[in-house]
Amino acid sequence: MTIAKATSLPLVGLPACVKPISASPFHTVQEKYLTAVRQAAQCAPLILPAFGWQRDGENALGLALDPLLDLLDGVLLTGSPSNVEPHHYEGEPSAPGTEHDAQRDATTLPLIRRAIERGIPVMAICRGIQELNVAMGGTLHQRVHDVPGRFDHRSKAPRDRPLAERYAPAHPIELSRDGWLAERLGCGSIIVNSLHGQGIDRLAPGMVVEATAEDGTIEAVRIPSAPGFVLGLQWHPEYAATENPVSLSLFQAFGDAAREHAARRRLNAAA
Repeated sequence: MTIAKATSLPLVGLPACVKPISASPFHTVQEKYLTAVRQAAQCAPLILPAFGWQRDGENALGLALDPLLDLLDGVLLTGSPSNVEPHHYEGEPSAPGTEHDAQRDATTLPLIRRAIERGIPVMAICRGIQELNVAMGGTLHQRVHDVPGRFDHRSKAPRDRPLAERYAPAHPIELSRDGWLAERLGCGSIIVNSLHGQGIDRLAPGMVVEATAEDGTIEAVRIPSAPGFVLGLQWHPEYAATENPVSLSLFQAFGDAAREHAARRRLNAAA
């Protein structure tokens, strides 16, 4: 029995980060993302190890990208303390002390491009929206707080503080008039949390802005021409997703897109 047949729920892949724990590399995904996929999107989460994809489409496990995507009905790109390495968008070298995760970059960037080509729904959060923009040909501000006219979007609470403090509402964002996000939420602005140091600089071709902060920082994007659902969010809707009506609505939209993809996949398999 395949993984896809083992559950009646749409299967959503979440690429892992690679982090050292007790001097050994661990492939990890924070539980809040898994919980949001299961409870808010009503899908089944599957952690994808970050072994990268070579030019021949295989990774260190001998697993090819397309057969993996054959199993998936969605991809969720999570946030992370690490940042996309700037050579992927011809950026200047990172400031000393910047965290990177080369294995995650080698996994997510080709995964994003192929998933979008195949019409697999993609939801990208924090680092994820930055990966999405880079994968599709855009660039990043490496330190938004150093850009003239921008304010500091990093969390005001240290990492050792309770999550409720770190993920507390931080600032308003304006939703683009006539955009998908404004139509979905039925309003022109919302309040979001803010825990990022990097952000979108040059927008990737074909991508549109769905929301901006007061200082002009891009907070949400879509790719209208994509064959499937693609949504990038700079804030963190996964935190307590079922308790926040905006977060719940966004994950429900992602889950609905995954269910539609799963239905099409079943029809094609039966044909």
